Amino acid sequence: MDLDSGGWEYAPDPTNAGLRGIGPTHPGGPGGLTWTAVDLPHVFDPHPDAKVFSGQTGWYRIRLTQPTGTPAGYAWGLHFEQVRRLADVFLDGRRIAVHSDPYAPFTVALPQLADGRPHELVVRADNHKGKEPREGWWNWGGMTRPAQLVPLGALVTHDPGFLPRQHCDEDGGNCSWSVLVDATVENRSAATIRPKLLAHLTNPDGRDAGSASALARPLAPGETARVRFSVPVSGDAQLWGPGHPALYGASLETAGAGGPVWQRDSARIGLRTVTVRNGLLELNGKPVELRGASIQEDVDGHGPALTDDDVNAIVAQLKAVGANVTRAHYALDQRLQDKLDAAGIMVWSQAPIYHRDKLLVTEAQRDTALSTVRAAVLQTRDHPSTITHSVANELSVIPDKVPGTAAFLRDARALTVDLDPTLPTAVDTLSYPGYVRQEAYAAFDLLGINSYFGWYPGKPGHSTADIRSLGPYLAGMRAEYPDAGLVLTEFGAESTLTGPATEKQTYAFQELYTRDVLAAVKRAPTLSGAIYWTLQEFAIKPAWDGGAQLRAADRTTIHHKGLITYDGRPKPAYDVLKDNIEATPVVRPDADVALALDTRVPDHDRGRVGLGFALAILIAVAVLLAVDLWAFLGWRLAILADDRETRERRLRIIRAHRTTRAGDDELAAASSPVRVVA
Repeated sequence: MDLDSGGWEYAPDPTNAGLRGIGPTHPGGPGGLTWTAVDLPHVFDPHPDAKVFSGQTGWYRIRLTQPTGTPAGYAWGLHFEQVRRLADVFLDGRRIAVHSDPYAPFTVALPQLADGRPHELVVRADNHKGKEPREGWWNWGGMTRPAQLVPLGALVTHDPGFLPRQHCDEDGGNCSWSVLVDATVENRSAATIRPKLLAHLTNPDGRDAGSASALARPLAPGETARVRFSVPVSGDAQLWGPGHPALYGASLETAGAGGPVWQRDSARIGLRTVTVRNGLLELNGKPVELRGASIQEDVDGHGPALTDDDVNAIVAQLKAVGANVTRAHYALDQRLQDKLDAAGIMVWSQAPIYHRDKLLVTEAQRDTALSTVRAAVLQTRDHPSTITHSVANELSVIPDKVPGTAAFLRDARALTVDLDPTLPTAVDTLSYPGYVRQEAYAAFDLLGINSYFGWYPGKPGHSTADIRSLGPYLAGMRAEYPDAGLVLTEFGAESTLTGPATEKQTYAFQELYTRDVLAAVKRAPTLSGAIYWTLQEFAIKPAWDGGAQLRAADRTTIHHKGLITYDGRPKPAYDVLKDNIEATPVVRPDADVALALDTRVPDHDRGRVGLGFALAILIAVAVLLAVDLWAFLGWRLAILADDRETRERRLRIIRAHRTTRAGDDELAAASSPVRVVA
């Protein structure tokens, strides 16, 4: 039962005084606050204001009564899909739950509703945070996703998964399909019950496609048990993929053996295989080329509190650019990923573990991170659009020498395989040349390569300043990780100004940069694709300068690497990606596959060839450092030689940009005619 519209009220608490005014004697929530009716999802402030980035507190309340016609033996719970960051839940003034993971859904049981009287439920949302944990997006706060009343029977099944698997003979013939059902059953009653689970499938045409059941062990009151069983798929398999997103229906009934059905769950799933073979990513047995752009759940005027129209618009933007894949730093809103399932757009899914090495030192810290990984996998594993579960983004480049990070990667990979054995595991890595193979990364099936060669300068001794280093780096990664699938999961350049392609921060530079990176991708035949960062601009931390390192850089709260401005206008580089996607088939031609296999490094030669690449890269780095020094000296001389008129012209451009919100006038001239992206 959705509670997204009607009944909710919100009150900001800028002085954080509300806790002093709530308790059993004040069941209606903290006093002295101003309450306003709101719909969910809701965010404290949809406009990224630097004054509140570090966090604030807000309160939500609603009056709840047990729904009429509730069957005997049932209670109710409130399921929250997301509250950022810390949630305190009160019923009639008494705290009944605390939830501290801003990216994990949770359910709070409300047995008190059984008395039939109205009750006041209050949620305190607090998004105060320090520098850690690091996040590459705005610190939003509020009840940022939907909430629903859910029935809780004597038996409750948690997080049921429907995971498709293909089974073939050794020669690849006589293939069949099944769906692995994976669920945890809880006995909430006062008596011992033996649960029975019954799963049923329907094909995309609505016809019966198979069923199966399983008995769990008897559960004492309060006990839980994990149940796994397979459902054979009958009839001709209709596969899910870009261009043909066939969706099956899956349902699961939870009952006591010989007793009533206590819960019914349903999902829309797809039959598809995702594997890595010979270092290439395969979908349904065919090597594929990923092309697309990442997204953030951040809409101008709404932030992450997406409306249904916002969800449709994000999918429409991806379709308009032709993307066959997208990526996000956290599990997506279920409404959004449902739409991506139906659109046939793949998702490189990821847990929000970002630059987290400092918080992976102790076992308790790693347990917290693993809980976040678990939540991400459970939210996304049913979706056919999910092609991998990446456990982290941009951890240490030398995890083998960082014990906490290495332990987390090992355990996160094992956890992911356990929760979803049907998909390849992945981790997204920083890209700096000159580092040797890391066994902690080599254990994963897929490696995401986050590359900013030609944009950020890199680290001392590990320069990424020259985009020409990208090709050798990709070749070196293939040599070091011969069996892993490799995907360029991030690349991008900021743009807000008109100007020559030789100057960072200009639209022309971003356009040329995008073209150059995609050309390097084309020259790397064993790379399985590229995902631009990001499709649309989004809010990030205050005083963000984007990496151009301009003197008097315009520092804002908006991440300007997007191909579409925050208010929805495409930049010139948008067409570069669009044209590249149109020219790149999703399924690799046989000739391209043969070329990729011919250029693979044999396993037994990995060390020898890897050393050769390392030596070549060191020589290239030395040459590039010399070129960089020459360019730096030339740049300094040019600055000294600039006359006053030239300097004043540059300052006028910067001032104009500041007063036109992302350079409206320059962008209109650079990308005319302006297109509206639905």
